[in-house]
Amino acid sequence: MNATIEKLLNDQVKFEANASMQYLSMASWADANGYNGVAEFFYLQSEEERVHMIKLVKFINERSGKVIVPEIDKPQENYTSLNELFETFLKSEMFVTEQINHVIYECLQHKEYNVHNFMQWYVTEQLEEEAVARTLLDKLTIIGNDKSGHYLFDRDINTIASVNQNPE
Repeated sequence: MNATIEKLLNDQVKFEANASMQYLSMASWADANGYNGVAEFFYLQSEEERVHMIKLVKFINERSGKVIVPEIDKPQENYTSLNELFETFLKSEMFVTEQINHVIYECLQHKEYNVHNFMQWYVTEQLEEEAVARTLLDKLTIIGNDKSGHYLFDRDINTIASVNQNPE
């Protein structure tokens, strides 16, 4: 495997690990603040990011690369509102998308077509993740500071998210 691509894939392992820990922290904040639906959503998001990380690790190993298990950055622990929580979620997903796009670009530059093909799954996944984050943030923007709206949002978040991921 090309050394540049191997480094970028290892960087992506770290980005996925950091996202997983950030979402775990967000889930914990939501749980502590009575948003059980939001907490469950972010617990699932955290696990999903961990799965993305493991998928990369296995791919690097299968390609005879050297995996660098990353040091994880300390995630943000406190939020002032649900809006801030979901703004952070969207920013995180947009950052990961940018990084994946950079990996794709470099794959083409270095003619690493197998890696490029592998990374297409991540491209599709990121389209879905950003769409979910935007939809949920849009809903919160509509709700504003209405506590009963927050209650209903918390109750319905998993339904809202799954409808957006599986449009008919």
